[in-house]
Amino acid sequence: MSGRRPSRVSGDQPLAGVADEVPDAIPADVARTIVLRSLNQAARTRKQLADLLSKRLVPDDVANDVLDRFVEVGLIDDLGYAENWVRSRHSVRGISRKVLRQELRQRGVGDADIDIALEQIDEDDEFEAAVGLAERKLRAMSRFDESTQRKRLMGVLLRRGYGGAVATAVVNRVLSAEAADEDVWV
Repeated sequence: MSGRRPSRVSGDQPLAGVADEVPDAIPADVARTIVLRSLNQAARTRKQLADLLSKRLVPDDVANDVLDRFVEVGLIDDLGYAENWVRSRHSVRGISRKVLRQELRQRGVGDADIDIALEQIDEDDEFEAAVGLAERKLRAMSRFDESTQRKRLMGVLLRRGYGGAVATAVVNRVLSAEAADEDVWV
């Protein structure tokens, strides 16, 4: 529970919109406050902010005017958001371009901005990220036989959006490197 009690009108119905909580509030000021608070927590796309304003019952024309102004001054930047999203999700989590494209579309980033953001990752980068992911996951699978390791690694890579050919090549490479390391210790 957030600790805040919703404002109430007569009866038990909570108020639906922010503007209702402050009767004399100017809708544009309310919208700006909502957007600023949201951007203060984390970067957001224009669509995410538009959805938030709609949920808070800000009129569409007011929301569009406020969002246009935020884009104009650079506080909302879908391309920058997409580039940062791709960089962090690919390098840290090993997510493929295919899944990154889907995630960005869900967040309302346009195809042109997605294409530009995904240019950061070429096929070699994607393959190496898949290898790194598989190597990290393999360390936790030492108690399993090779067949189980292969199945689990394939599952991890396929869930992260890598194609079957890439996943197979990565798993073969990682398991053969693991076998070669074991032979050195024998």
